[in-house]
Amino acid sequence: MCPRRAERPPRGNLFLACDGGSSSFKAALFEIGDPVPHAPQAARWEGAIAWKRVPGPAGLTSRGHAQQDANSHVSLDRTIDAPGRLLASMEAGELVSARGIAVHRIVHAGDFERSPARLTDSVRRAIESAEALAPEHNALALAGVDAVARLWPGTEQFIVSDSAYHADMPLAASTYAVPSAWNRVWGIRRLGFHGISHGYSAARSAQLLGKPMRALKIVTCHLGNGCSLAATAAGASIDTTMGWTPMEGLAMGQRSGSLDPGIMLYLLERGRYDAAELRRVLNEESGLKGISGLSGDMREIIETAEAGHPGATLAFDVFVHRVRSGIGAMAASLGGIDALVFTGGIGENAHPVRRAVCSGLEFLGIALDDELDARAQPDCDVSARSASARTLIVRARETWEIARQCALVMERASA
Repeated sequence: MCPRRAERPPRGNLFLACDGGSSSFKAALFEIGDPVPHAPQAARWEGAIAWKRVPGPAGLTSRGHAQQDANSHVSLDRTIDAPGRLLASMEAGELVSARGIAVHRIVHAGDFERSPARLTDSVRRAIESAEALAPEHNALALAGVDAVARLWPGTEQFIVSDSAYHADMPLAASTYAVPSAWNRVWGIRRLGFHGISHGYSAARSAQLLGKPMRALKIVTCHLGNGCSLAATAAGASIDTTMGWTPMEGLAMGQRSGSLDPGIMLYLLERGRYDAAELRRVLNEESGLKGISGLSGDMREIIETAEAGHPGATLAFDVFVHRVRSGIGAMAASLGGIDALVFTGGIGENAHPVRRAVCSGLEFLGIALDDELDARAQPDCDVSARSASARTLIVRARETWEIARQCALVMERASA
């Protein structure tokens, strides 16, 4: 790949962090020295490709070392084409093959890795075997792996598990009330997801509050196309809303969230759906999209709800109800709450959602300064003066945290 402009030589190790989500694929190139810094660093290059439906159009944005934004639209026939389209547009691509390490967020690696690990054949097979449990994510992550190998042959590649942050949850929180053989034989238990985001935003909120993370009871709300909550105490996750797959928990953009198992049995037994079609509907046609009949995009839901659309209004209300109820459950697991943290696309940008969620949580000491929140720019505290628990907005920096975790492992290995 030809450079677009002269690049200064890197002063530290280069990490290309890749993050495939349910409606986007993001990547960023970080230069990380030794010792690995705690504070997030600016990327030498970063980009994202996002879509609403595939086949269809996708928006591609990128920013290079000159901090100039580039925006374009491309057509995607398959979601697995997205990583290649984005990475092929990357400035400083030659630095990846020369000095870089690629690190990929893996949503569901089964019961495989707790910390960043080198991508080997056995690791890849574990990711492939868990694809049915995270169909929107694992195939996209592996497409990112293949795109890196194709564009920059020989580049070292690592994975970071998105469940690792929740790995030591208490058994009472991670165990399903099903025959114990299900866990022994198939590893079925509550794994939790969005761990990279929850871990980062909990640590970042402690920094903002000027207190050690281990001294705080923190509820983090990762609200995007996929949504989950987590409870952090003594610096570790003790509870979360997602389970063995990213389908459990809150209502999401297109995913149903928690559902009475009897409903699925009813539909299967009566031949209304087969397993594949039911999986598709619960992952792609439910959540905000299913309730509203319009869209899984919260921006569209808010706009049409304000215009009086009953389906959008109900979708918004269900979403808020689930989040508010979940916060109460997380606070109960913690035995109180010191900080409530919003992150993710909805969490950071949707003032109406934050306002509605926090309304009614006064019994937990949560009170929002509505005027401050309406003009908030993360990272910031938007609590009212009367609040005993702080409400924070933290920008999701998953690509930075992916790169940082891998850099820490390499730093320890070389010590």
